[in-house]
Amino acid sequence: MQYDKFQVPDADQTLPGREQPMEISAVHYVNGHPMKAPFPDGMEKAIFGMGCFWGVERLFWEIDGVYTTAAGYADGATENPNYEEVCSGRTGHAETVLVVFDPKKVSYGELLRRFWEEHDPTQGMRQGNDLGSQYRSCIFCFDEAQLEEAKASKQAFQQALAEKDYGEITTEIAMASEFYYAEEYHQQYLAKNPDGYCGLAGTGACLLR
Repeated sequence: MQYDKFQVPDADQTLPGREQPMEISAVHYVNGHPMKAPFPDGMEKAIFGMGCFWGVERLFWEIDGVYTTAAGYADGATENPNYEEVCSGRTGHAETVLVVFDPKKVSYGELLRRFWEEHDPTQGMRQGNDLGSQYRSCIFCFDEAQLEEAKASKQAFQQALAEKDYGEITTEIAMASEFYYAEEYHQQYLAKNPDGYCGLAGTGACLLR
């Protein structure tokens, strides 16, 4: 059977995966904070997909008020997938970054602004030269307040994009499901490999709030 890497497969077409979670150190290479719960009281979570997760994770860990970040796979049907499986297009996952932040220091709205402005959310199942459904633009929310704020920011940014002659936003916005941590070598990749690949490229549009 042929699989289309530009389509998210139905659940009955995905790879079976495995029961065992990915083994990682769970210690952030840059700041030493834990990448897995429990997190300090008052912290909130967000999940963003903007193409290759290496550059996306660096974007967010550099923001003041972000406690920790982790690269991983979200929105798919395969249990505990690995990188090769996700890249095959047969798990349904997107490459994403878990962002744990202190809302007293940085708002969810500010994280959304950085999300919209630092990539092109109109490209569908790709981001630049990175092709496939795993590179789709997406926001996964942890409560109704996040969901409504994300949707409102999408509408606002669509207006900004229209002024620059960009097309319709293709970003998926939904409630978060299972987040699977990626392999250890993907975690904080660009801190470990400063000359590594980063595919982030914005449109020049700004989110006005």
